[in-house]
Amino acid sequence: MGKWVKSGSPWIWMTGGAVSISLIAVLGLLLLIAWRGLSYFWPATVYQWELEDNTGVRSTLIGEIYDREEVPTERLIAAGHVFKRPPGEFVSRYLVKTGNREFVGLDFRWILGTDILSRTTPSDVAMIERTKNGNFYGYPVAVIENGKRLDLVNDAIESSLMDHIERAVALADKAVDLQKQDIGSINYAIEKLRLQERRYELDGELTDSNKAELAAKKAQLQKDYLVLEKALFALRDDAARDSVIVRDMRGKDVELKLDTVLDVTYVNHLIFIDKVGKWFVGIGRFVSDDPREANTEGGVFPAIFGTVFMVMLMAVIVTPFGVVAAVYLHEYAKKGPITKMIRIAVINLAGVPSIVYGVFGLGFFVYVMGGSIDQLFFAEALPSPTFGSPGVIWSALTLAILTLPVVIVSTEEGLSRIPSAVRQGSLALGATKAETLWRIVLPMASPAIMTGLILAVARAAGEVAPLMLVGVVKLAPTLPLDLNFPFVHLERKFMHLGFHIYDVGFQSPNVEAARPLVYATSFLLVSVIVALNLTAISVRNHLREKYRSLEH
Repeated sequence: MGKWVKSGSPWIWMTGGAVSISLIAVLGLLLLIAWRGLSYFWPATVYQWELEDNTGVRSTLIGEIYDREEVPTERLIAAGHVFKRPPGEFVSRYLVKTGNREFVGLDFRWILGTDILSRTTPSDVAMIERTKNGNFYGYPVAVIENGKRLDLVNDAIESSLMDHIERAVALADKAVDLQKQDIGSINYAIEKLRLQERRYELDGELTDSNKAELAAKKAQLQKDYLVLEKALFALRDDAARDSVIVRDMRGKDVELKLDTVLDVTYVNHLIFIDKVGKWFVGIGRFVSDDPREANTEGGVFPAIFGTVFMVMLMAVIVTPFGVVAAVYLHEYAKKGPITKMIRIAVINLAGVPSIVYGVFGLGFFVYVMGGSIDQLFFAEALPSPTFGSPGVIWSALTLAILTLPVVIVSTEEGLSRIPSAVRQGSLALGATKAETLWRIVLPMASPAIMTGLILAVARAAGEVAPLMLVGVVKLAPTLPLDLNFPFVHLERKFMHLGFHIYDVGFQSPNVEAARPLVYATSFLLVSVIVALNLTAISVRNHLREKYRSLEH
């Protein structure tokens, strides 16, 4: 036993066991997030309950079961419920998503198992997804086409309703595209003309000819705007032409305009393959659509785009600065107390809280640098700031400083692993020191540089605290990239998956509706980080294989 302990085998087994437990814990966490997030998109069964409360009042309820729990009778009695059961027993209660928010108020409610008289799954009940007020549950009984009521039954009404919804959605999408692209471009051009005129005034170059030219351009743009505005209103009116009559759980017929309807699903008569298809469609919409209903519904595409765009911009900024700093410290700087202090400072920077970087970014980048840029190049827009307010460029620079120590340390380690004989051989063959660095040393150190970049991306993609001060917002009206010159707008604010998780989880007015989206967005953020890291790892492995022969 003593020899076995002295051999070090117990420590090997303990280390292996600790690593295994850590991997299982991480894998279990990811599986839990994935399960809770992806199950949200699975079409859930829609039930109809007949209820009778302890006062004898009967009611009908239609909705989906979101959660179930066992509650002790003492807790319910204390809340005012009356039971025939003795204390000490447990009563089942269900959290039901009832939708129909404009008639019911909150679209979630708890029902007790003791109040249920019956529970059925009608095949003709529909779940109607809308652009506002959440889902609507009920029985479609008629379609109104251009003011004419079409009384259809069974499959006929489902087919007719789907056709009318597809038509309305297509027209609504055209209207949105027209508003965002063509009308948005005209508004952008008109604003540019206004700023140009203001620039002429500040420079003292505003002449009658300039005025006339700008006025002519503005008049033409306004004329084009009126034409497009007319087309926009025509599309919206055409999309709102039809509607559907739905009988809700109160037994009343409600008319829903189809321009607010995204989809209708008769969940209870879907087979497994149909549900799988709906599941993939739901995931696709979540990834590609814009958020709505205070971020509790819809998709997260702007947040995905903002996260990836900001991280890539940060990588472009931090890599050259980190590599240059590491090359100077390792190849040019003389060993001494100053160099040693610089290295210690770089290492200590990695331990500074991220919110401190956010405060620095807000004070220096936004107010000092951004304000100076506005004074020099965008004076015509003042007092409205252009670069003097939080934006994606300042977020990228703040995170670049935050992750700079990681890139410097990793690059220095890569440079230190390159044999001195390689440098000396290159110099002996007549190459200068700069040529040796550029053609020999840096290519051989590129795997280490990519390792630092991988660590920087992993750190930056999940940061939220500094971004709240220097650029991220709850809902960005436009993306940093569009078709208006100069196409990339680094001064704009952006959405971020990490901040979206915080906002949905802790700032949402509808907690129950937001909870599944927190898991789904968390899983998506992890997936984005993994995808970015795998891309960088594949590049690093390719470089490592390419320059492996130079190390021997």
